[in-house]
Amino acid sequence: MRPPPPDAPTPTDLPPLQALRCFEAVARLGSVTRAAEALHVTHSAVSQQVKQLEELLGLSLFERAGRGLRLSENGRLYAMQVRAALQGIGEATRALRIRPRAGELVVAVVPSFGLHWLLPRLPQFLARHPEHRLRLQASLEVQDLRQGAAHVAIRMGQGGWEGLAQQRLFDDELLMVASPRLNGGALPRTPAEVLACTPIRSAEPWAPWCQAAGVPEPPPARGLWINDSNLSLEAARLGQGVALERRSVADALLRRGELVALTDLRVPYAYPYWLVWPEGSASAPRDDFARWLEAAVTQYQAD
Repeated sequence: MRPPPPDAPTPTDLPPLQALRCFEAVARLGSVTRAAEALHVTHSAVSQQVKQLEELLGLSLFERAGRGLRLSENGRLYAMQVRAALQGIGEATRALRIRPRAGELVVAVVPSFGLHWLLPRLPQFLARHPEHRLRLQASLEVQDLRQGAAHVAIRMGQGGWEGLAQQRLFDDELLMVASPRLNGGALPRTPAEVLACTPIRSAEPWAPWCQAAGVPEPPPARGLWINDSNLSLEAARLGQGVALERRSVADALLRRGELVALTDLRVPYAYPYWLVWPEGSASAPRDDFARWLEAAVTQYQAD
C-alpha cells in the first residue's frame, strides 16, 4: 500500500463531517436549539454529535454559562478553522457543479438581459441547432471565463478584457417607460409631465435623460428606489410610476403592449453589449451561437 502524501490528513485526524457541521452551527449560533433548527435535526442529535467530537478530541469545546453555552478558547480557535474548511468545501462543490458538462454550451449572462432580451429569442437558436445543449448561467458577478465555468459570456462594458476575444453586439439606449394604465390611461407626454409622476429609480442614472429633456432631475427623496432592473420594470408594468430603462430589457414588454414609451426622447447608454470568450479556444457550439447571436442582433436593430 502506498503511503499518503506528507500533507494528507490521516483517518484519525478527520472527525465525522456531521459532527463538524453540528459543532460549527452551535458555535456560530450560540445555542444547541438554534443549531438543531438550522440543520433540521433534533436537539439531542446535535448534542450527541458535539459530545462525540469532544470525546474524539479529548477536550471541551464549550463551557456552561448559566443556561447557555460559551466557546472555550480551544473551541473558539477550532470553530474558526472548521468554519473556513467547511466554506472551502462548499465553494469547491459549487465550482464543480457549475463546470460545463460534455456536450453543453454554457452562456454566462446578466439576469435582466437574459430574461428580457435573450430568452425570448433562444427558441430560434435551439430550433436551428438541436444538436447543442444550452445552459444559461445568470449572475451579476463577472465570470472569469479562463477558469472554465462558462464557454462564453454576454457582458456590458467598454471592452478590452484581458485574455478574452470580444465581439461587439450593440449599443443600448435609455428611454422612459410606463404602463399604458398609468393614471387611468391619461399618460404624461412632455418631460415635465413625466417627472410629475412617481419616479421608479434603479441603477440607471436619470441625469443624462433629464439634461437632454431640459428638465431638473427629481430629488432623491421622491419615488421608489429598486436595485434590480427586473423589479423596476415590473413596478412600472404594474402602474406604480415611470421608469428609465434600457431599451434592450424593456423591448419584450414594449412589443406586447405591457409598457409604452412616454416620449420620443432616447439617450445613449454608456455600456455596450459584448460576446466574449477565452482567446485561443475552439468550439463549434460557441461559433454557432456567435453567428446566430449576430443575426439576432441585426434583426433586433432592424425592427
